[in-house]
Amino acid sequence: MRILVMDSSLPCLILFILTSVTTCIGDDHRHNGTCHRDYCILGAGPAGLQMGYFLSKAKRDYIILERNSGPGSFFQKYPRHRKLISINKIHTGRQNREFNLRHDWNSLLSDKPELLFRQVSSEFYPPADAFPLYLSMFERELRLRVQYGVDIGRIRAVVSSTRRSYILTDQHGKEYTCRVLLVATGLWVPQEVEFVGSDLVEGYESISTNSEDYKNQAVLILGKGNSAFETAQSILGHASRVHMVSRSPVRLAWQTHYVGDLRAVNNELIDTYQLKSLDGLVEASLERIVIVQQKEDGRRKSGKAKKGQLYVTINKYIQNQSEKNKSDVTAEELLGYHIDNFSLRKPYDRVIRCLGFRFNFSIFDSSACPLNSKNAKGRLPRVTAWYEGHDMPGLFVLGTAAHSRDYRTSAGGFIHGFRYTVRAVHHLLEQRYHRTPWPSTRLLTTQLLSAILKRVGEASGPYQMFEILGDVILLRGSYCQYVEEFPLQALPQFSSLSGHEVSEHGLVILVMQYGKKKIDYLGGGRAVTDWTNAWKSSFLHPVLYYYDTLPTEEEMKNRPHRWPLPRPKAIHHIVEDFLTEWDGPISHIQPLRRFLEHCVNTDLRAFYAESCFRLSLTHRMAPLFCRQGYLKQQGIAQKSKLMHFHSTGPSPGEQHAETSAANSAFTNYLAQAGASMSSGLRLDL
Repeated sequence: MRILVMDSSLPCLILFILTSVTTCIGDDHRHNGTCHRDYCILGAGPAGLQMGYFLSKAKRDYIILERNSGPGSFFQKYPRHRKLISINKIHTGRQNREFNLRHDWNSLLSDKPELLFRQVSSEFYPPADAFPLYLSMFERELRLRVQYGVDIGRIRAVVSSTRRSYILTDQHGKEYTCRVLLVATGLWVPQEVEFVGSDLVEGYESISTNSEDYKNQAVLILGKGNSAFETAQSILGHASRVHMVSRSPVRLAWQTHYVGDLRAVNNELIDTYQLKSLDGLVEASLERIVIVQQKEDGRRKSGKAKKGQLYVTINKYIQNQSEKNKSDVTAEELLGYHIDNFSLRKPYDRVIRCLGFRFNFSIFDSSACPLNSKNAKGRLPRVTAWYEGHDMPGLFVLGTAAHSRDYRTSAGGFIHGFRYTVRAVHHLLEQRYHRTPWPSTRLLTTQLLSAILKRVGEASGPYQMFEILGDVILLRGSYCQYVEEFPLQALPQFSSLSGHEVSEHGLVILVMQYGKKKIDYLGGGRAVTDWTNAWKSSFLHPVLYYYDTLPTEEEMKNRPHRWPLPRPKAIHHIVEDFLTEWDGPISHIQPLRRFLEHCVNTDLRAFYAESCFRLSLTHRMAPLFCRQGYLKQQGIAQKSKLMHFHSTGPSPGEQHAETSAANSAFTNYLAQAGASMSSGLRLDL
């Protein structure tokens, strides 16, 4: 009988081999110990998983690398007080899934209608713990390729004679190589400001969330964003006073229409400030303030200051500024000594920093590091209009980190916005690397009005990413191509990015946008109801731009201030609607139809069969609607998606079928809106 004795090092060798194999899913992707993929997605947060879904659906070669043990690790810790401010409106009174996504700010996009955030929470402002659960469900149900425990510490670019690729190195020295790098790491590095005494400040990322710990304490919070007000709100009932300081005044989301500004769910301190209940807001440059403790040198302290309390002053009163974090000062160095009614003259027990987060640039070496954006104080990477790093071909930034394109303008820094920009990036990748054009729908010109009404009534992408993503309608004469949700600022590169050409008939662009005039959004007369004044609309409403050629880069650069697009040949505002249902025959549909008639230069009215029969007998040429339907023995299909309505214009007997001149009100409206008028309509397309 032979007894086999196993070498004690063999189990370790087997474990090492297994670990090496599982580092790259699929043996055919390994070469010389390096994992090769076409696409590497860095981060398994919502943006990374969203892109993973699109790549998986297209059957592309990809891998998602995540440093933590599960998806959405940011939400395991933040927000610190465990309440999301993203709307989870389940009951809308509608069964239309696309429409309902307008009011579901947490779900990701997929072809599974049941894979929505409502599966894990029904609360309007859901608990933060529900989001990692949802992401885990999303990953599991769609069988996405995610590799956890991979902490990428270095990213470098390598350029060969044929292409550029990116090499990612993890904490074990293992390498991952990819042709396209999709960075979806979000913002998680706390934003800090250097000033004298910054070492005495607590950070939002490490403060106690037990409100009892702040009992009868005076607290100063640096910052006036949602994290700052979330922190203030949690301690209002226990702290003796809460003061907040930042350079800028509070910006309220309902006033600015930017969801990153202060949301009403967090603004209770504004009540206590304005109703004079000890709390308050102050404006000051954080770079100039100093947080100090008063020296114990036998001098008499003012008031009833407790040991260890913190004072606020400014750097010009500090005698020895060579010590960067000098913490002890004399009474003469305090601002309250010089200005006896200084707002922050009383001492504080705690000073808390709540200044948000910034992008982690440290993992990129010089060959692959994206530039800092010029906005958001350089906290975000600079990307092109199609979310590719400047001078970094093949490196795309997704999700919150790509918010520099629409910072303080739209919702690209939030899930309900970037789920659509991620989809747009995927369409671009399909065109660039796989020669698959941007998805489009071919429509008869007579179907264009109905298609636009359907989109403005239900589409969630342009609704959430207002002024950033828009529908591009390529006019082709008797038909058109409808391209959904294209990045508007990339219009000069439309043909190369989408794979579609613009014809001599021009194009129409559908955008959702707010008015540009500042008003009192709760005051009287805040809304416009008369369609002839639609261009004065202040709230979100559809706007159509008509160009005979694509705008150039120079035109985009020099577009009017705060306009999403350059000045067009013709423009049409659909008047704002209280219900956001743009389906009124007189206020919405008729003005839109007449604008489109001027763009396509033909009659777009819909006719019953009886009218088509009469017009074909009494006129040299029947309207386009009759020629494309009735005269081809094609009635309205039972399951047609077209929206038909009774024409509110002159009847065929009152107006010649070959012309459809706008009435005087419409003419005046177009002139005020800066639109060009077409002199006549063609019926021979």
